Amino acid sequence: MKHIASLTLLAATLYADGPGRIESKYSGKEFPLTADPNAAQWKGVKPVIAEGDRYGKPVSGHRTEIRSRWTKDHLYFLYVCPYEKLFLKPSPSTATETNKLWDWDVAEVFIGADFKNINRYREFQVSPQGEWVDLDIDRQSPSPQAGWKWNSGFTVKARVDANRKVWYGEMKIPIASVDSRPAKEGTELRINFFRIQGPMAPDRVHVAWQPPNANSYHTPEAFGRIVLVK
Repeated sequence: MKHIASLTLLAATLYADGPGRIESKYSGKEFPLTADPNAAQWKGVKPVIAEGDRYGKPVSGHRTEIRSRWTKDHLYFLYVCPYEKLFLKPSPSTATETNKLWDWDVAEVFIGADFKNINRYREFQVSPQGEWVDLDIDRQSPSPQAGWKWNSGFTVKARVDANRKVWYGEMKIPIASVDSRPAKEGTELRINFFRIQGPMAPDRVHVAWQPPNANSYHTPEAFGRIVLVK
């Protein structure tokens, strides 16, 4: 019996969500992407803060705000990203998907609707230049292309305020691309937010909302929750 209890406790630990919770505030209509926290649609929307590294250690100068809204068809995310120095891909393309965008500065969201198989989720990224990539992740049966050829239909907008040394990124994600259920008040999804800033180690900075306590962001056991609210 003690052995069975230990296995039960281990399973609960492995599949426990992180403590974080973000509320996504309802909007009765769609709105244009502005990458502007002062836009009317973002005023009064409370952010969550990501300010630690992958192991929860504070990261100075990179205190990131993330806000969310939802409509019946879309999830919106707005990132406010202070930086020290930008590390950008030369010759950026905003018209086509950029594979391996994570080699440069990006803001990311991982979203999962499957609470039984937490190894299935979707990943979305936006860069300070407005580049983007979306990925269909299956950690148990990864595709040869890491799922990057999957297309969610999401859109992004970004802008850089060089004087304040802050960049802003906004995403508009079709809810149908992450969840088969109709969006409604009270719906919950599994989620985590990250940033990558700077060149390769030792100068690369990692920022996590819910620290994975691992080198890889792909640690779904650490995901928090997003709740759709009115």
